[in-house]
Amino acid sequence: MAGGHGHGPKSYSGPIDIHPPRPLYRYSNLILGASMWFWIMYRLKEDGPVLFGFRHPWEGHHGPSHAVEHKKDEEHH
Repeated sequence: MAGGHGHGPKSYSGPIDIHPPRPLYRYSNLILGASMWFWIMYRLKEDGPVLFGFRHPWEGHHGPSHAVEHKKDEEHH
C-alpha cells in the first residue's frame, strides 16, 4: 500500500517551527488580492444587472463611448 515507511503514527520531538513570510510575499499577496477584488467589483458594476436578471444581455451596453457615437451621428444628419 501507499503511505509512510513506518508503522503507526509519527511522533515529533518538539513543536512545529513556522517561519513568518518574507515581506515580498506579504506585499505581493496584498497587491494581488486587492487587484482581484477591484476587478470583481468592476465586473459586477458592469455586468451585475444582467447577472441578476435586471437587464437582458441584448439590450446593449451604454457606456461613455455610446454618448460619443450619438454625437457623431447627430453631426452627420
